[in-house]
Amino acid sequence: MEARMNGRANPDVTTAIQHLYKAIHAGGVDGRLLSLVHLRTSQINGCSPCVFASIESAHKAGETAERLHNVVAWRETPFYTEEERAALALTEAATRLQDGAPGVAAHATPAPRATGRVPTRCGSRRPAPRGRWPAR
Repeated sequence: MEARMNGRANPDVTTAIQHLYKAIHAGGVDGRLLSLVHLRTSQINGCSPCVFASIESAHKAGETAERLHNVVAWRETPFYTEEERAALALTEAATRLQDGAPGVAAHATPAPRATGRVPTRCGSRRPAPRGRWPAR
């Protein structure tokens, strides 16, 4: 199996990804939910090592085999809570944004209409710099 990403080519990227994972897992979200999200993302991306790793971490977090086997068809199964369904829907929408995959648009909640207003900095009426989100 060929690696999808060569960590030796740019070790800073690997380090940054490791820091990102640590921050995500320290954020207070249930480990089982994070494992489900990672598994679904890995399935969509077709990353076999990632699927393996997410299943392994999900088992360690106490996830059941039944739920893991059904993540690929989460909409059609009764095994997931509303919170998990929302997280999986958001995961699919974000992961498949560019490919316009069928099923995502059919199930996704429409985005709020754009107001045409320019985002502003928090506590300021000045527009935020282009390409950046307002500070929180």
